[in-house]
Amino acid sequence: MGKSSNQTSAMSRAIERLSRLPGIGKRSAERIAFYLLKADPQEAQQLAGAINDLRTQSIQCSRCWNIAESDPCPVCTDPQRDHATILVVEQPGDVASLEATGIYRGLYHVLWGRLAALEGIGPGDLTIGALVDRVREARSSSSPIHEVILGTNPTLEGDGTALYLAQKLEPLGVRVSRLARGVPTGSTLETVSKAVLADAVAGRQGMTGT
Repeated sequence: MGKSSNQTSAMSRAIERLSRLPGIGKRSAERIAFYLLKADPQEAQQLAGAINDLRTQSIQCSRCWNIAESDPCPVCTDPQRDHATILVVEQPGDVASLEATGIYRGLYHVLWGRLAALEGIGPGDLTIGALVDRVREARSSSSPIHEVILGTNPTLEGDGTALYLAQKLEPLGVRVSRLARGVPTGSTLETVSKAVLADAVAGRQGMTGT
């Protein structure tokens, strides 16, 4: 009985923890937990090791705020990329989605969210200040920023964030553009196809006043 009770308790804890993950409900958590229980022990250990490595080896790039294993990250230090263009996105996953298209060869800036007054998320909760400082400091350097592409998601909060960013960046003398509306309203960059993302980057439009 004791062994069975411990197994049940361990399973319950695993399901409870898995169900906390974004997009994972209780049913999905149960399926994952039972899969791991039946899987080869080495596979479960490798998953645990990968999660541990994610926590211990991943850091934020001090320039673009994306997740990487070095600082600055490989994108920011790549001499083959266009260092005069920055594409601003909400989350690290958006960078991965855009990189998969192969069409964009500039730099990035990850906000780590979007403005949402009802949720108490303001400018100080994002990396907006770091973005403004980055553009301002580049003006007096040998590698000035010429364009900032606003790649926030086409949602109410994403559009509001883009408008706020445009108001902060335009006085700095930089061109501010927005991803074209090939990205469906209400969607996220992580969920649309590579082709749609590629069209959105290629067809980006200037913000009001730019």
